[in-house]
Amino acid sequence: MTAVEVWWARTTDARPGLVGELNAVERERLAAYARDEDKNRFLVGCAIVRRVIATKLELSPADVVLDRTCPDCGRHHGKVSAEGVQLSVSHSGDRIVVAFHPSAAVGVDVELINPAIDADSLASVSLSDLEAAELAGFAPTARARAFTQYWTRKEAVVKATGDGIRADLRKVIVSAPDRPPALREWAGHDGPVQLMDLPAGVEYAAALAILSDQVPEVRSFDAGPLLRS
Repeated sequence: MTAVEVWWARTTDARPGLVGELNAVERERLAAYARDEDKNRFLVGCAIVRRVIATKLELSPADVVLDRTCPDCGRHHGKVSAEGVQLSVSHSGDRIVVAFHPSAAVGVDVELINPAIDADSLASVSLSDLEAAELAGFAPTARARAFTQYWTRKEAVVKATGDGIRADLRKVIVSAPDRPPALREWAGHDGPVQLMDLPAGVEYAAALAILSDQVPEVRSFDAGPLLRS
């Protein structure tokens, strides 16, 4: 099985020259963001997608054809896709990550851990009863990280399947944060899912899912040099 490529960047990798590589839809979305940090996250994510694919296809980044059509309403705010590659984009805080695979659907999620979150309250709307009981077993000081690990594992899975925000995360039951990552149960979902945590530093949690019956090799790359070239 071909490896999953995971490309990491930071908001500080954004630069004005990357805007010229975006298409009209992307430039419109970029302009709609009010905060600079949101603009930079979106810009860097787009640039990684375009530059990685362009390198593989020997194209200029601006010539890479991307589709963001929403399957529900037809507007251009859906998950980004490209012909001949499966990909997933996530960003939080100052981190941006994009995962690529040539054939198997992938989902990636990164989240900045907020120590001040009310993990128990959030658990009631996003964790199953089993997961919430497991979370309660963690020390109060560890619950923010534990909840965020649950969240990233679930998000990676629903991104890989394409369900996204339509999924009821309480029914997507994953392993506890102190156990190897795995999808334990999701009623109505058929097919293999490989799930793994990604190293993202002490302030973040991150996870990768791939719809495959084989555990993939994961190759991580720093996108900074690619974005500066």
